[in-house]
Amino acid sequence: MNDAQQSLPWLTAYEKQLKHYIIQNRIPQALLVMGGKGLGKHRLVNSFAQSLLCMQRTEAAEYCGHCRSCILFSAQTHPDYLYLAPEETGKVIGIDVIRQLTAKLALKPQFDGHRVVVINPAEALNNASANAFLKYLEEPSERTSLLLISNAPAKLLATIKSRCQQLLIDTPNSMALKEWLQQQGIVNESSLLLNLAQGAPLLAKQFAEDGIVVQRNTCFKQWEALAKSENKLIEISEQWSKLDKAKIDLLLFWLISWVMDMIKLSYQQQITIINSDLVLNLQELVSKLNLIDLYKYYDGLLLSHNRFDTQLNKQLMFEEMLIQWTQLNKGMK
Repeated sequence: MNDAQQSLPWLTAYEKQLKHYIIQNRIPQALLVMGGKGLGKHRLVNSFAQSLLCMQRTEAAEYCGHCRSCILFSAQTHPDYLYLAPEETGKVIGIDVIRQLTAKLALKPQFDGHRVVVINPAEALNNASANAFLKYLEEPSERTSLLLISNAPAKLLATIKSRCQQLLIDTPNSMALKEWLQQQGIVNESSLLLNLAQGAPLLAKQFAEDGIVVQRNTCFKQWEALAKSENKLIEISEQWSKLDKAKIDLLLFWLISWVMDMIKLSYQQQITIINSDLVLNLQELVSKLNLIDLYKYYDGLLLSHNRFDTQLNKQLMFEEMLIQWTQLNKGMK
């Protein structure tokens, strides 16, 4: 097993399963690898792809790392490895990209082994490109393996999912993940980081490196202050709307988690609190609110999160959220 694989122990069982396909010569033509962000799906698929392409892999189906194929793969120049992803985060994979792909796949692989196509994330296919890809799935080329990675399989066409063998990566045990984070040098706030990353260890590690807890605390103080005064509402909305897409997505999750925790605290349920370090603040906020109105606000936040990938004006979205929040608090004064 290579070093990259050893560093993610929760993937061991999945690695063995994929190697078993190679050993038994039962390599799936289309494999859909699903699971939340930050679980190592890309690394797992990459390792499997390199094993498929390796010219001197071991009897245990591990790639050698030094044959011509492995060298080309490491240099990202292997002619039989095709990687499809949006040009920018949050963008789609258009139909022209799929047409170019199918044109390439009409030709034979340049090496004697397998050809591998990775699509990441598969939900980035829009309706046109998904239907074009589906046509290829119905009559795939020989010696070609299609590896689809998805963080949100519910967004995929049911017909695409039905034509793929599926591998679901489960969220690992929290105690094991805390030990892993400590091995990475992350000792403080490991539980909180895992909560904010929804149990995804690689995401928790990234959050620690990016100082996400500090950024979240800053946003929370702004949101908390608006419960008392709406003077800076427009200023905060403008500031939040200028964040990049990934940060806005995180901020929407934080807002939802704060309200979710407040609802739990109103029922005196602290076991599954996400923002454990903010319990006292959240308890003070919820003690002054009408629970029915808080549920309505929660529903509104979920709706905004679901509309996030549309052409919705982000500043207007935040203004609406924060106006509702200030009105919710004003009604209880």
